[in-house]
Amino acid sequence: MQRPTNTLNRRDFLTATGGMLAAPHLLLSTANAREIGQDEREKIAAAIPTTAPARPRKKRRLLIFTLNVNYGGHASIPTANLAFELMGQRTGAFETVVSKDPEVFRPERLKRFDAVFFNNNVGNLFTDPALRQSLIEFVYAGGGLMGVHGTTVAFTQWSGAIEDWPEFPLMLGARGANHLDPDEHIFIKLDDPTNPVTLAFDPKGFEFRDEFFRYHDVYSRNRVRVLLSIDTEKTKFEGQPRGNVTRDDNDYALAWVRRYGRGRVFHSTIAHNPYVFWDPKMLQFYLAAAQFALGDLPAPTIPSAKLMPAIRAQEKLGWRLGVEAYTFYKHTLFEAIDKTAQLGLAYMGGLSFQKVSDQIPKNFEPGLTDDELRQIRLKLDSAGLTMLTYYYHSIPGDEVGCRKIFDFARKIGIETFMSEPAPESLDTIEKFCDEYEINLALHNHDRKASPLYWRPEGILQACEGRSKRIGACADMGYWMRDGIDPIEALKKLKDRLITLQMHDLNELTAQGHDVPWGTGAGGTEQFIREMHRFGITPTMFGLEYSYNFLESMPDVKKSAEFFNNLSLKLANKG
Repeated sequence: MQRPTNTLNRRDFLTATGGMLAAPHLLLSTANAREIGQDEREKIAAAIPTTAPARPRKKRRLLIFTLNVNYGGHASIPTANLAFELMGQRTGAFETVVSKDPEVFRPERLKRFDAVFFNNNVGNLFTDPALRQSLIEFVYAGGGLMGVHGTTVAFTQWSGAIEDWPEFPLMLGARGANHLDPDEHIFIKLDDPTNPVTLAFDPKGFEFRDEFFRYHDVYSRNRVRVLLSIDTEKTKFEGQPRGNVTRDDNDYALAWVRRYGRGRVFHSTIAHNPYVFWDPKMLQFYLAAAQFALGDLPAPTIPSAKLMPAIRAQEKLGWRLGVEAYTFYKHTLFEAIDKTAQLGLAYMGGLSFQKVSDQIPKNFEPGLTDDELRQIRLKLDSAGLTMLTYYYHSIPGDEVGCRKIFDFARKIGIETFMSEPAPESLDTIEKFCDEYEINLALHNHDRKASPLYWRPEGILQACEGRSKRIGACADMGYWMRDGIDPIEALKKLKDRLITLQMHDLNELTAQGHDVPWGTGAGGTEQFIREMHRFGITPTMFGLEYSYNFLESMPDVKKSAEFFNNLSLKLANKG
């Protein structure tokens, strides 16, 4: 498509519009002012939201990348650039930097941003492996990624969309660009009407015209949380097909959110025509999406295929249930991933002394190659799982050793370490927790193995005066075997309880062993109800079942079902 030809400079534009954008918070960049005509500017300016859905937690920077390779570029690119620039300025939500230079993805430059917006990029944008690795690690460690429309054929050899970087579409959630007419008329259904990103739209749905891609490869509701899709009952599929526009399952997703490691990913195909970016509702939608990607607007991302009622209840409570890898430590990490997925869960923990797989016979710890880490990412992604926690027995207190462990944690995308470091190491570890924005949950074994951390008072002593990123990983099995009442411990720890390894025991003695939650002497239901009463939302309710390891799957399933049923009761009561 051709770009608009009616252009004027900044001064002419401000004169023509009576200075309507002369206020400092609405000044346009020179690049955008040259590319967009007066008519379009006025429409965009009139449609800009006046407030953002969330208050930024800190100053935010959004990188907008606009490079196209062997393709002229969509006419909507400059309108989107301007719309995002003005939205950020008017609402104070973020500032934008627009670039076509792949060098901006060098780690030292990329770390200046909170999110990257791939604005309708077509073709093989850069092939340097170091730049690609930098982008993956940026997102997986907690950066934001936005992509619209043509970006589903970014990093392909154009024309023909020949794949050149298979992990990029996995991260984004789709590959391909099949469509009908560029102004196709459809009815749009809200698949997730209560999601904070979709609140601009009528929950009953709406009509729209644009060029809507139909995805086949990579896209799956087991990977992404669908926000919008084509309402196939109301839409007449009319027009000239460009490629295969039919799916057997009749599932035509248009927009979604997802997590990739800690990364917040958003994609929407509704971005072909310039007028998309002067539609007020669409701009509210895109502003919410930007704040989600930047890290200021929390939004649920559990894949749509996993959204049974109990999962929705847990989202309402702010709780996440996952399997701790020690439950399946006699199996490989890949086998543990498969078993966790079979339970219908969305989360799990990692374990440093677990073998990765038969093909990667190494422990899951620092020293794995980038390619081995890539295989782990792809395995988690294929199962629709996110790894939230990671057990590493003793994080070292020296700067070099500590940074090595935290760099590994960043690469595997975790939120919280579970560890038992020496108390004298905590000063160093605390600095890295704040720098990397990763929590340290001090794990307890029994009083012999954990002379300081075995009881809540010891944890509180270690945490005194320290960052809130340091707290407890409560291994309830050891608590109960040592005569500690979990509820009394909870009352002492309160918000210092960062994550949990939950157990129920057949008896409250040193010989007690795991039984399915709610069937033993551990008072599991009462403990969970107290968690709810205190409003505590740990990194994860870790389902750690340390008994009958090779045949534990039925009991692990019963424990998950117990938690799910109780979650439903608590969420409905609230």
